[in-house]
Amino acid sequence: MNLGIIGAGATGLTAAYDAVKAGHTVTVLEAADELGGLAASIPVGGTPLERYYHHIFRSDTAIIELIEELGLGADLHFHKPTTAVFRDGKLHPFSTPLEMLRFPSFSVLDGIRFGASSAALKLVRNGERFNDRTALSWLRRWAGRGATASVWEPLLRGKFGDRAEEVSMAWLWARVHCRTFELGYMAGGFERVYAALRDAVGERGGKVEFGKAVDTIRQPEGAEQVTVTTKDGASYAFDQLIVTTPQPVFAKAADVPADDAVWRNQYLGATCFILELDRSAIPYYWLNINDPDFPFLAVVEHTNMVDKAEYGGRHILYVGNYVERDDWRFTTDPAELLERFIPYLQKLNPEFDRSWIQKWHFSKAPFAQPVVTPEYRALIPGHATHLSRVTLATMAQIYPQDRGQSYSIALAHRVTELIGAN
Repeated sequence: MNLGIIGAGATGLTAAYDAVKAGHTVTVLEAADELGGLAASIPVGGTPLERYYHHIFRSDTAIIELIEELGLGADLHFHKPTTAVFRDGKLHPFSTPLEMLRFPSFSVLDGIRFGASSAALKLVRNGERFNDRTALSWLRRWAGRGATASVWEPLLRGKFGDRAEEVSMAWLWARVHCRTFELGYMAGGFERVYAALRDAVGERGGKVEFGKAVDTIRQPEGAEQVTVTTKDGASYAFDQLIVTTPQPVFAKAADVPADDAVWRNQYLGATCFILELDRSAIPYYWLNINDPDFPFLAVVEHTNMVDKAEYGGRHILYVGNYVERDDWRFTTDPAELLERFIPYLQKLNPEFDRSWIQKWHFSKAPFAQPVVTPEYRALIPGHATHLSRVTLATMAQIYPQDRGQSYSIALAHRVTELIGAN
């Protein structure tokens, strides 16, 4: 078949790879001028670095298998980085079960209940049993109010804001059950995986075209092809089309009926600074911010896991957020936003100074995190759409697991099999 794919992220490129291996003609249309979608990279010190912090887990079998197939397995390294929580004006280590049990805000009973409830979630194999429960109601009952108030509630409120009380326990189950203490990262960045996919598609006759923002998707009744027009005036006709963009983008382009489920799921936007520092800012890889007065959710010092030599000797610090798209942290000019963040970085490290920042980068994405409520499962659209030759493969269909590179790759395999393109 002549297959079109919208989006050159993990799902789109993997679907293209599956399809060209099966002998199909493939064209990938990407709105941006870079590969990877939410895993896209920028050069830092001569090495590609993801715009938003990325790593994988030992349980992420789909991406691990793909990396091996692409011949990159020797460059995937697993690390045991450190984690901490900022609370009550201090950084508290939170990497090991013992450190978690000894968290200063916990009583002895809090620590026992926190550990027991987390262990129980590891044992539950099907998280969809939690579909109808909210995370905070379950946690208050089973992890205890003390542990929930100290750890879980600040994390959920930091990520989902006023929607925290609505977040499904199924979503949180996946965050606990599917994750491992070891984290994997590609030497040279995950861009190498997406570049290898692009090259493999090209070697088999497929095409990846950049700067092709989709304008319309149309399939007249009875037509055997679907037509895609892009905002630069180009037009394409395909036997089948896979769309990997966020649902609102697809819904607008395809003129989806107003009562379709595609319109109903809600997303948060993401913002992220990459700060190139001349020295280390925190002694941990990952720092969760459990202070409600802070304007950001997490601080990740990437070079506490990956050697700073990869980035010209710079220490790499991510400062990340999930926010509503009308939130001031999404709409404020990045230079001003950074200045407003610096006093809070100084609370994490009183010695931190603006002069430490040698260079900075800012990225934001409008549709980065679905708001997963107990009603969410019923709102997930099917892969089939109102256009018979158009298949939807989007992050909203990854459930109950959180969106991520490995699940996006597994989604691509599932969809290409569904339409007979693998």
